[in-house]
Amino acid sequence: MTDTSYPKVQFVEVQPEEAGQRIDNFLMKKLKGVPKSRIYKMLRKGEVRVNKGRVKAEYKINSGDSVRIPPVRVSASKTEVPTSLNKVQDLEKSILYEDERIIVLNKPHGMAVHGGSGMSYGVIEALRALRPKAPYLELVHRLDRDTSGCLLIAKKRSALRYLHQQLQKKSMSKRYWALVNGQWPEKLKLVEAPLAKNQVKSGERLVKVTEQGKASITSFRVLEKFAGFSLVSAEPITGRTHQIRVHAQYVGHGLVGDPKYGDDLVNQAMKAHKLSDRLFLHAYSLKFKIKPDTKPISVEAPLPKELEAILNHLRTGKSLG
Repeated sequence: MTDTSYPKVQFVEVQPEEAGQRIDNFLMKKLKGVPKSRIYKMLRKGEVRVNKGRVKAEYKINSGDSVRIPPVRVSASKTEVPTSLNKVQDLEKSILYEDERIIVLNKPHGMAVHGGSGMSYGVIEALRALRPKAPYLELVHRLDRDTSGCLLIAKKRSALRYLHQQLQKKSMSKRYWALVNGQWPEKLKLVEAPLAKNQVKSGERLVKVTEQGKASITSFRVLEKFAGFSLVSAEPITGRTHQIRVHAQYVGHGLVGDPKYGDDLVNQAMKAHKLSDRLFLHAYSLKFKIKPDTKPISVEAPLPKELEAILNHLRTGKSLG
């Protein structure tokens, strides 16, 4: 058992890069090791205050908000990450770039970036377990569990702050390869459609295009065309949940292998041909600066073998029917 202790009242000012998230999620990041149940209890009892007022769990914080976090002490069993597992050990082999400030990892498909939602651990917990002496390892951004490719991790708090600034100013470039259904029009280079999260009865989180959603923009470019499919490069200008997947579906070209927003018949055909049962979305490129006075760093992650196999199959002109 480990004792998680935050013995003093904290007054935290919300930073610009933290704005827009729910207060419960904000607290979970600030109070690592504290169970969700304890955090929700603190909110219900009014122990947490924002700008001296009570708030509910769904309150979305704003830049400059003053958050009062009460003292908290809990005993919690520490989740042990099985470092002997191949998929955990392989993370070290998946590092594409590393220096004293950051790590760029080629995240494997099927592994969440952090624990939660039924997962006892994710990439960040596994990396910390592999490097127990590392003083600081934090995610700069996220990738969906089903998405593979470039994932940026900060090794210093100062690096995290500067990288978050680039995300906020949209000066960090993130590009993805995506295989979509149908012939993507060459002229369709920008999709602008507001997105909003929606939670259905099963608890599953879905995103939809709605006028009440947040402004969302994705840039698309056709790379290669096949019979009934297109390989595109997608660059999200904004960073909304499932943005590329929903924008592609919105214009009638859902991603291959997407169980939420794709075409079920196409996905079944892929499985029947033993090609793939995964989402064809891969973060192949990241471009960013580590310091203001340095040149941009560009890192690329090669396309996974199972996705390359799909393209090779399509290049032969074989039918999926």
